[in-house]
Amino acid sequence: MRKQSSAIRVAYNMLKELGKEKTKNPHSQIYQRLRQLFPDLPTKYIDSAIYKAKQYPTDKSVVFGSKRLFEKLCKNHLTGKLRERLKKQWRELRQGTLISIGSRHETVKGNLLLRFIELDGELHLRITTGNREFIYAKVLREPSNSKDKWITFMAMFLESWQIKNYFAYTVELKLRDGEVYGSVSFEIPTPEVKYTREKGVIAIDTNASPIHLAIAEVSKTGELVSYQTISLHHLLGLSQNSKDHQEWILAHQIVDLAIQKVKAIAVENLKKLKRGVRGDGKATLRKRLHLWNAKKFLQKLKRVAMLKGVEVIEVHPAYTSIIGMLKYAPQLSIDKDVAGAYVIGRRALGFKEDMPENYEKLLKDKAYLEFALEKYEKREKELTELIEKESNEYKRNILKSELRSVEDSKKLLINLIQSLQSEPSSCEGANGRNPEQGRGDKASSSAWQVLKVALLFPILGRVLPRDLSPLKPILVEGAWDRVRSRLAPLEVGGASR
Repeated sequence: MRKQSSAIRVAYNMLKELGKEKTKNPHSQIYQRLRQLFPDLPTKYIDSAIYKAKQYPTDKSVVFGSKRLFEKLCKNHLTGKLRERLKKQWRELRQGTLISIGSRHETVKGNLLLRFIELDGELHLRITTGNREFIYAKVLREPSNSKDKWITFMAMFLESWQIKNYFAYTVELKLRDGEVYGSVSFEIPTPEVKYTREKGVIAIDTNASPIHLAIAEVSKTGELVSYQTISLHHLLGLSQNSKDHQEWILAHQIVDLAIQKVKAIAVENLKKLKRGVRGDGKATLRKRLHLWNAKKFLQKLKRVAMLKGVEVIEVHPAYTSIIGMLKYAPQLSIDKDVAGAYVIGRRALGFKEDMPENYEKLLKDKAYLEFALEKYEKREKELTELIEKESNEYKRNILKSELRSVEDSKKLLINLIQSLQSEPSSCEGANGRNPEQGRGDKASSSAWQVLKVALLFPILGRVLPRDLSPLKPILVEGAWDRVRSRLAPLEVGGASR
């Protein structure tokens, strides 16, 4: 246990270093280093140590042995039995881990180094030590209820030994209070997928401000059938265990809804979520993102859907929110988050989002673009003056962040105006490139970003407004000329004051 626990810590530190260097194949380098440091450690234990190290986050510091215990032991006033008890707990957490990854290979028989076997009519765990000797530990485990996964594991285990068709299972042992506890992870055979995209999808969009789920039911023809939102504020004050329990319940509810509607589930393929940085002036949002992890919830949702035979379609998240708020929120009079979920559903069904004709005309209107550019220049001047007057560091950071956003928006508009002068027939060359030169998709996507810049702040006065109904006259009638000429502001329905 001590050797592999040390190997896990070494592997983790190397992963952080190699991650900064952007090494393509860190596994082989880490393996060679661990083989030098721990020559007596079996190969599978080294591979398992690297596997375990990859489970820890590399973007923040990790204290092996519990940060809470480490901070307590650093206090000088702890002495005697209390300190010794804490040191024992610290050593067990830091040094008391042994893990072995399983394999389906016939010679491995499920797990090479930590293998379940039958001995004298009882279940034992055969533990392989560093010198290739075996320790046999009796397994004390009884099912807690009829749905206990231990029953499933034992049924699969006995069947595999009878038919000689083994399945992989990973065993992890931990030392706690002088006793060894084990956990087993294995893949449960998944049922056949019964509910597919043939009849449409239930699209899910996760949102942090306010924290909730937007759910849109989309038919196979791409039409919005129904929608709803589920608030997640009640999860923020719960403990991690309670939060996980509530998330599992919510995942089952959504999957049951998909089964009821006979539809698949569509979600975004979230690889990495931005949580902000300290000092950016958005402490409330950062705290909310820290307390609730959308990626983990989607993993639970996919797991439940897989077990219940519901197809899960993951789509690229690029511009789903922008397309939803500009194209569908004003047109269908729905919330921008629901509109984002609607776009996710349409994308899962294979539909492409073309830009409405009036929006394309707007991106070709040089006079309007100059009007929008003037709005940003005015806001840039206001922010510069506010930053000079503001003494609070955190409030200044908020203003500086908005100023950078305004400067970026100005650059996009300037590039678009210049492209109109050089290529007046193209409304998609917003990034200064010809969209026909192998970059059509990228240029089309950037056109949505430019459209957001040209519409939201100049007309609505906010970068991310909740009410997008004033955009409907522009979308339907192309009524941006009144804004440009400043004769009258837009109202809902296109009526002028």
